[in-house]
Amino acid sequence: MWLQVNGQRAYAYTGGRPFDPSRPVIAFVHGAQHDHSVWILQTRYLAHHGWSVLAFDLPGHGRSDGRPLASVEAMAAWVLAALAAAGADKAMLVGHSMGSLIALDAAARAPDVVERIAMVGAVFPMPVSDALLDAARDDEPRAFDMINRWSHWGLYSPPSCPGPGFSIWHQNLQLMKRQKPGVLLTDFAACNTYAAGFERADALACPVLFVLGKRDMMTPPGASRPLVERCAAALASRGLPAPTVVEIPDCGHAMMAEKPEAVLAALREFATRQLKQAA
Repeated sequence: MWLQVNGQRAYAYTGGRPFDPSRPVIAFVHGAQHDHSVWILQTRYLAHHGWSVLAFDLPGHGRSDGRPLASVEAMAAWVLAALAAAGADKAMLVGHSMGSLIALDAAARAPDVVERIAMVGAVFPMPVSDALLDAARDDEPRAFDMINRWSHWGLYSPPSCPGPGFSIWHQNLQLMKRQKPGVLLTDFAACNTYAAGFERADALACPVLFVLGKRDMMTPPGASRPLVERCAAALASRGLPAPTVVEIPDCGHAMMAEKPEAVLAALREFATRQLKQAA
């Protein structure tokens, strides 16, 4: 699905079904050096089981025009503009890694639009090591190798090689390679410098889900606790339930590929709860 967002052409995958804003909307936001395709397995199911789906390519990523945006705040504003361009008055936001910060920021600034958020592989702060920043600047192939090694838990055994001729490692490598040069450094710098996470958490007024990989080396579950606790305090102050936290065993940072069914189950249960509460 093509949209015009801030005067530029933007792409959103709709899960193989026409987008209908009159149905419950779930919008997906990818992480650094990725695009909509990381969500294929989850979005396609949800689009065929009662939801309208938008999986965005952020500016400069995938099929979307423009240059990559330099801050999480700018990306959050863009996501809200993309929802409006699609005719979605309300939506649940799902974000992975950098996308989780974007979802958090968007929910805090537009509580009338964002009904609930799911943060997948989320921590705050989200620092990027100097070694990885240097590689992203000077040697992208080396940065891709580092990301792959730190993102996947079952690297040399299933599910990384679930069948002959299929490798999650090489799938992610090809996805990163097809992004434009310089995107990775811009994305990592945005994560590294984002400072408003706790402030945005304090402003939350909607249900929250955390989906964490127990073997995640990029955003370890232990490092997620301060953000979970900050969200819980904000929600409690507004009489809302504490965040739901789902930890997926034997799973790294690339959990949508490593454990797609577990990620889908967590998202489906969370989204279904919204439908039941609205009924």
